[in-house]
Amino acid sequence: MIELDGIELLPELPAFLSFVIAGLALNIVPGADMTFVAASAARGGRGDGITAALGIGAGALVHVIAATLGLSAILASSQTAFNLIKWAGAAYLLWIAFTLVSSGGGKTDNSERLPNGRWRVFRAAILVNILNPKISLFFLAFLPQFVDPTAASPAIQILCLGLWFDLVGTVVNIVVALAAAGMANRLRRNPLVGGAARWVAAMAMTGLALQLALGRR
Repeated sequence: MIELDGIELLPELPAFLSFVIAGLALNIVPGADMTFVAASAARGGRGDGITAALGIGAGALVHVIAATLGLSAILASSQTAFNLIKWAGAAYLLWIAFTLVSSGGGKTDNSERLPNGRWRVFRAAILVNILNPKISLFFLAFLPQFVDPTAASPAIQILCLGLWFDLVGTVVNIVVALAAAGMANRLRRNPLVGGAARWVAAMAMTGLALQLALGRR
């Protein structure tokens, strides 16, 4: 057990190892975050993909802090609050899908995307993650399962486990970004393939938006 000034930062080793394995398995499951990272990398190169991965990580950090402070319980208890955030997230994903299609045919020189382009990608990635209330509920339900209830400060353990989960998820998304950018670079010479990739990414975002808007808790 790792302690700091007598405060247990992490649960006992068996519980932590179980959390590591479960967290890694959950992080490699494709979802809206990973789809956005892959689409950003395929369209703007490695830099945009890594920026998107870091933005997703920053958004997840907000959920981790909310779970630590107990704010996520509001979403768990209020259907209205849950629906408002859910619909806002779905609308934002639809907007991303629209921009993917409407911006087709332009130049793909990565130099045009610096520095303002990267900042827009970062902000968009944060919003994609924050505007998914299911992530808040996930952290609220998932993290406490591995916390030692007898610890002096269980909230500290929730925070540390959340930070670990976020770190691993960011690394996984960076790997996805590198893979997607490498594949896109090989296909980018063909404008038809590039256009098809934008439409596929837009359709994926649209599908995720509908799933988020129409799905239940």
